[in-house]
Amino acid sequence: MYFDRRQFLRGLAASSSGLAAWPTLAQQNAGLKISHQFPSGSLTDGDFRDRLCRKFAAEVEKRSGGALKSSVYPGSSLMKTNAQFSALRKGALDMSLVPLSYAGGEVAETNIGLMPALVPSYEQGAAWKTAEVGKLLSKVLDDKGVIIVSWIWQAGGVASRNKPLVTPDDARGLKVRGGSREMDMMLKQAGASVISLPSNEIYAAMQTGAMDAAMTSSTSFISFKLEEIAKHLTSGRNKTYWFMLEPLMISKEVFNKLPKAQQDIVMAVGSELEVFARDAAKADDKLAAEIYAKAGAKVYDLDEPTLKKWQVIAHDTAWKDFADKSESCAGLMKAAQKLL
Repeated sequence: MYFDRRQFLRGLAASSSGLAAWPTLAQQNAGLKISHQFPSGSLTDGDFRDRLCRKFAAEVEKRSGGALKSSVYPGSSLMKTNAQFSALRKGALDMSLVPLSYAGGEVAETNIGLMPALVPSYEQGAAWKTAEVGKLLSKVLDDKGVIIVSWIWQAGGVASRNKPLVTPDDARGLKVRGGSREMDMMLKQAGASVISLPSNEIYAAMQTGAMDAAMTSSTSFISFKLEEIAKHLTSGRNKTYWFMLEPLMISKEVFNKLPKAQQDIVMAVGSELEVFARDAAKADDKLAAEIYAKAGAKVYDLDEPTLKKWQVIAHDTAWKDFADKSESCAGLMKAAQKLL
């Protein structure tokens, strides 16, 4: 795409952080940039989160008669993973599919998106969207300049190198990646040391021995090929205390600049894709267990008593800590518990 000198200078002037050195595609009426950290695929194959973004782009273009096009940037190829939420807020990125809890250091309320044992099923996760907790969370994000387009929940588990991590007693002495501050609090209480890094960096950390075990979604277990390293997998296909909200989001600034008809298309397509996401996530829960078993790893499932043990620890650590942060966080936690 051609930029003249005045466009370039306007782009530089718009950014004090380097995130918006160029106008976003939406701002140029040329479409939307959709960023995510996951491996690239196609409309029909690969990581379902990449496929969802591509399906979204194709359907929005179709319904808008070609007026609103999108480009998908997988594998953090557009910008670093942890920069995406901030860029959305500033209007420097159009759209992103990213774990909401990655924004926890910037907006404390978003940590509820990966709160241990708070969401025990896909059905309960789906209920958040229209329940009080979902409305409260949407308001928080709207105030910060971000709008959820697709509510996507994923179950997860634990991949480990040398010993299984199933019960709280198993955690003692292990170096574990939990995926959020709150998950880390539960793990620390159980006796683990915690490692903080994005899911696309798990493979290298486990390969070098810097980390013994990692918690992430079933889809990431597949896409990042951890079966090449892990000898044990605690699956998310049955019971799990690891459920992550990983929405497709749009910058409020960018959204507000779209014509009303295009705004309606964006939100309608995003909502319709939630069923695809839920079905794909459930399928990956089963597929991950099959892939790891085939690779020679031992696969474990959580039962209800083990889940309750983790939930007791979470209640006394992560849940309490989160609720104590602010009146807003306390309100979110109270509303979420109403669905238990």
